[in-house]
Amino acid sequence: MFHSDQVSQYTGLKYQKVIWRYRIKQSVSRRGNFWDNSPMERFFRSLKTEWVPANFYAGSDEARRQISGYILNYYNSVRSHHYNGGLTP
Repeated sequence: MFHSDQVSQYTGLKYQKVIWRYRIKQSVSRRGNFWDNSPMERFFRSLKTEWVPANFYAGSDEARRQISGYILNYYNSVRSHHYNGGLTP
């Protein structure tokens, strides 16, 4: 699943063909409703500021392993979240 807003680079024919080729289901926010995307925007802000190293990763396998660890071992189990009163999910 790939979720985005309705900006042209994600809705153009060339991009749609790539999505179709890899059989990725696409989800888009409602037009003019920026609140639809706010949870994902917040997640990626946290990921970039709390986890991604300044020098990036040695390769995609390391990135996948490290980011999965961040999500499973920290973001979902230790990190407090404002939306639910400062508790973990």
